[in-house]
Amino acid sequence: MPRLMVFQHVAAEPLGTLHARIRARGYRIRFHNFHRHPDAQPEIDRYQGLVVLGGPQNVMDQHRCPHLGTELRAIEAALRAGKPVLGICLGAQLLAHVLGAPVRRHLHHEIGWYELSTTHAGRDDAVLGHLGATAPVFQWHGCTYELPSGAVQLARTTTCEQQAFRYGASAYGFQFHLEADAALIERWLQLPAHRRELELANLGHDAEAIRATTAAQLATMQPLAAATFDRFLDLVGRPGRRLTLGSSDHGRDVK
Repeated sequence: MPRLMVFQHVAAEPLGTLHARIRARGYRIRFHNFHRHPDAQPEIDRYQGLVVLGGPQNVMDQHRCPHLGTELRAIEAALRAGKPVLGICLGAQLLAHVLGAPVRRHLHHEIGWYELSTTHAGRDDAVLGHLGATAPVFQWHGCTYELPSGAVQLARTTTCEQQAFRYGASAYGFQFHLEADAALIERWLQLPAHRRELELANLGHDAEAIRATTAAQLATMQPLAAATFDRFLDLVGRPGRRLTLGSSDHGRDVK
């Protein structure tokens, strides 16, 4: 049975809808929550894949968040072993950094709904090819990265050139949040720090504008997200069995 390791940075940025896709496979999950256990030293050897979630930190914060260095070493070990890696938002930036690409603050935040445009390579990609030429995605970030040497750019937006890349056959970085659902988006919109970030970003839209479009955009994004996650999980390993999404088996590795 495939085992996945998941790096989480704060409670407000969980696996979201990706959790249900993993559970449906019957995979086992080992969470490392670095907010609760910043001194954890995860070992990737026993796991077939790694997912690195988002968070308020950035690569430049290693002096105050030493666990970021731990994560970078684990990502490097996973890549060296040829294990599938999925980095989401901060996770994508950490993956890019491991691969030698600069990570920096972006000129403009992206918060809310944006139209993602896939590249020619993206439309042919095994994980993202089903998105077609464009797709709506939810964003919440203020940093960006350069395309790592040897990586393939898969998507962009008009306000941020680097949105998705693939390195090798099975390492992916997504700047956007396909895992977000209505409850998670609402949670972010209500967090005081997030509300302040949105206000300071001066994007021309506020929380109410985001709420007004979320239901319609999710109706398009969520089926695409489910297919994307399933395609990535196919790289981790074909399941020996599938569970219904209502199953009580949470697939948690009790290491």
